[in-house]
Amino acid sequence: MGSQWGRDGEYSRAVREGYRSRAAYKLLEVQQHAGVIRRDDNVVELGAAPGSWLQVVRSLTDGRVLGIDLNPIAPIEGVETVVADLADPGLPARVKEALGVVNVVLSDAAPKLSGQRSYDQARAVALGEAALGFARAVLKPGGNLVVKSFQGEDFPGLLAAVRASFRSARTYQARASRRGSREVYVIGKNFVGGDAGAE
Repeated sequence: MGSQWGRDGEYSRAVREGYRSRAAYKLLEVQQHAGVIRRDDNVVELGAAPGSWLQVVRSLTDGRVLGIDLNPIAPIEGVETVVADLADPGLPARVKEALGVVNVVLSDAAPKLSGQRSYDQARAVALGEAALGFARAVLKPGGNLVVKSFQGEDFPGLLAAVRASFRSARTYQARASRRGSREVYVIGKNFVGGDAGAE
């Protein structure tokens, strides 16, 4: 996996440090940059397989950690997992019933890439919008969101939608992303609801 990319050192480091993928370092960067996860937060991750972000989250909070993916996630001590589809309209209610309070929603989900940049970007933004919709349904006021997307013509709409629901919404490009990647994270802090609170 790692050697076909220019930064295979990070893949080797992930293996050495016990993370399931190099993506762990992206969340560690986001956390260092924005402090989205607090020590007592309950955290939900969407698109959580294979589980490297869940490993990081478990080290950052003493709260409950729930990972959701279409595919089963190998067990991680102290982490709950659910096999479910983000498009399931009943999923937010199930999560709220299971966790009670949700302080942080994370999404590192990405579509399977076709190689057609505009098509892939549009699908990534649609996934981001779905993650935002989920977050709006489950987050407590003051909660935080991190969602992965890709830069392109549809991206400003996603950023504006996050700004409509959080007091602060910013973008962050992780150094651990692969060279040439258009990957970008949208960080929404202090959830206020569906339509107010644009920064």
